[in-house]
Amino acid sequence: MRILRRTLVVLLVIVLVLVAGAVAVYWWQRPMLRTGTGYAAHNACAVTEVAGRDDPASDLPPNPLVPYLSVDVDRDEAVTTGSLLGLLAAQKAWFAPGFGCTLAGDAPDFGEATAVTSDGNPFADASAPSPSPELDAALAAAFGDDLPAADAEALGTRAVVVAKGGELVAERYADGFDAETPQLGWSMSKSATDLMTGMLVQQGEVALDDDGLRPEWTDGRADITIEQLLRMTSGLEWDETYDLGTPITQMLYNEEDMGGYVASLPLEHEPGTFQEYSSGSTTLLCSVLAERTGLGADLPRQTLLGALGLESATFEPDAAGTPVCSSYLWATPRDWAAIGQFALQNGEWNGEQLLPTDWMARSLEVTPVDETDDPGYGMGWRVNTLADGSLRWPSLPADTYYASGHDGQKVIVVPSEDLVVVRMGFTPAADDEPSEVQLVEDVVAALASPEGE
Repeated sequence: MRILRRTLVVLLVIVLVLVAGAVAVYWWQRPMLRTGTGYAAHNACAVTEVAGRDDPASDLPPNPLVPYLSVDVDRDEAVTTGSLLGLLAAQKAWFAPGFGCTLAGDAPDFGEATAVTSDGNPFADASAPSPSPELDAALAAAFGDDLPAADAEALGTRAVVVAKGGELVAERYADGFDAETPQLGWSMSKSATDLMTGMLVQQGEVALDDDGLRPEWTDGRADITIEQLLRMTSGLEWDETYDLGTPITQMLYNEEDMGGYVASLPLEHEPGTFQEYSSGSTTLLCSVLAERTGLGADLPRQTLLGALGLESATFEPDAAGTPVCSSYLWATPRDWAAIGQFALQNGEWNGEQLLPTDWMARSLEVTPVDETDDPGYGMGWRVNTLADGSLRWPSLPADTYYASGHDGQKVIVVPSEDLVVVRMGFTPAADDEPSEVQLVEDVVAALASPEGE
């Protein structure tokens, strides 16, 4: 009997040790687990409610957590919950009309979203472009029609829209998508944010050299300017690596006030001297813009989205009401083309100059820094002509510039060709860039041929 009791005590101790170890491992890994559950909840909510699609799981890239992720949608409460095994590291994404989906513990209240119509947007209600064998062939290559089925699927092109001279000349969509389906631009949101900032500069709301952006910044951070946030030369400590405990995953999936979190980070470099790609910089900028204008989550709708007639567009905010300007702008490919066209037209829209006349020139200027991890990055846009005069894409015109987003999103603008090319896709594994460069080459050639004119 005594031996039995001792055995039971030993087993109990072992069980307690194992349980304590499992709990410790869970809490150690919880930030990364919340990255997975937060992404799953936000993705499922936005794909369903914003994009109007019914298979959000198809948008999740390969991930060892995917088989264990559980997503529960409550349409009555407008909340989507993501968790591990239906229990652990739960995250909730709340849907609000006009504002999309927001990760938060409780339902946020952003007020009523300003109505946006497609008035004045030349692409929104345009007729489908007339067929062109040359352009159709260019788009077929961009969709991988000539590739083996597995390679075409890995390429994952979902939409291509081409505008020449301000008119739609070609478009094509993958199965399950059409001209009315909003698609997430990811970091193309940063390029749209540059245009939105330019509108506020034109209106006199802010200036590029504004500093003292946060009241709690009483150290060297007080010298950070709006332009430095746009150029990602703020010097704030950052790591864009999507990994356990990095600032980017902490910001997107573990902070309800994303701008406040980024503002709390210390200086790593003197402002203006070091360029480090940072989604935090752009989202922090929008927290400043939202506060200074008093527009909060409605800021994009009362500026860029409304002015350009981007009726399909949704710029999702965090729980504090800051538009997540680094990552969360959804729009149809036609509306993404309108954003590119607005840039191409140097901020003129329906006869009104909405940006300072030198805004795009300044946005495309690559200023000298001591070091950069993103050569050719200006203010929210990347350029083809690098600081040393070499071309990023030698086969494209030197004046080419573009917006770029995760998983193969591109708005490519070629001023010398009066051309805007949009490519949307889901390309987590394949290298999409060569096909996008080839697409622009093929489109230029097609439009130059007698049959393509």
